[in-house]
Amino acid sequence: MRIGIDITSALRQGAGIGRFTRELIRALLAIGSPHTYVLFAATGGLPRSAIEPRLAYLTQPAIARHLQCKVCDLRFVSDDWLHRIWHRARLPIPIQAVVGRVDLFHEPDFVLPPTVPGTPTILTVHDLSFIRDPDSALPALRRYLNRVVPRSVARATHVLADSLATKNDLVELFGAPPKKVTVMYGGVDARFAPVRDPEKLTAIRGKYHLGLEPFVLGLGTVQPRKNYKRLIQAFSTVKAQIPTLKLVIVGDKGWLYDEIFAEVKLARQEASVVFPGFVEDGDLPALYSAAELLAYPSIYEGFGLPVLEAMACGTPVITSTTSSLPEVGGEAALLVEPTDVEGIAGALRRLLQDADLRRTLITKGFEQARQFTWEKAALQLLGIYEAGY
Repeated sequence: MRIGIDITSALRQGAGIGRFTRELIRALLAIGSPHTYVLFAATGGLPRSAIEPRLAYLTQPAIARHLQCKVCDLRFVSDDWLHRIWHRARLPIPIQAVVGRVDLFHEPDFVLPPTVPGTPTILTVHDLSFIRDPDSALPALRRYLNRVVPRSVARATHVLADSLATKNDLVELFGAPPKKVTVMYGGVDARFAPVRDPEKLTAIRGKYHLGLEPFVLGLGTVQPRKNYKRLIQAFSTVKAQIPTLKLVIVGDKGWLYDEIFAEVKLARQEASVVFPGFVEDGDLPALYSAAELLAYPSIYEGFGLPVLEAMACGTPVITSTTSSLPEVGGEAALLVEPTDVEGIAGALRRLLQDADLRRTLITKGFEQARQFTWEKAALQLLGIYEAGY
């Protein structure tokens, strides 16, 4: 088969969906198959210095295995421009005009492009946060997604959901037939393992100016859905009992973040809450390992990859009772109601002070993380492609 895959998100986005797509397609290419993969990307507006390392990382297995893999990179066209043409102006220019003939096309990022009639299509929907948690999305983006995602789900031949929670949302909110939606979990790369070398741990602290104090790690784009405002409030109460403790929130600025930074000032924690910004993928294992725990009390997640990555690094985890997070965390995480500030604070205290609980969750965390691999996800994806849909 000649299989088209949109890798735009994998090249344009460092974290979140971008990293999910990068790891999945890299694992798919590592399997090896008789199929030809045509990888499409619209990278206009981004410097090649950002694009090329991600593309090289993604395609390296295909090169090593001498797979038939073609990259169609529209270097002077942005994804935003294409979306205007395809989904606002509704111009039915099929993706085949760029990638040529394909037997199947996979869109890993919510919104299907036009295709030649009769082309089987696979669509990945990571979450429906723009409906479940509308206040965490910019109004213009929310309006756009509310128009185009239901339309894409209806048009797709088959839909992939990152979790059972997202599948249930698709069935409930969009009326998708359950048989049309397959749950395909993400995974944890083998590089996520405990880092115990003192020099590496000291180096990671120095690189991101974290100091030598113990710290709670929060990870993800700085935006309301990550629930950082309540995490800062909870941290502030715990800080009164553990004066040396820091909170390190890793991630690029996203949107609607002013209240998050204002909360730091309101809580008078400017010296104790650190925002290093985006952290390179290669630095994450050492960062997880250096942390006392990962606090991930997100309001809504389609999957929650940091939960598993932290567990694989031997770092205990606090996460939410909502959406996919109980699926991902299982019995290996301490679950909290994300709107309960005192509950979050109580969980922080327990995990910082109860050595037996820490040991139990670390052991269970290793077991939980081992259940999720990118190879497993890629084999499932290949089976879906070969089913033809």
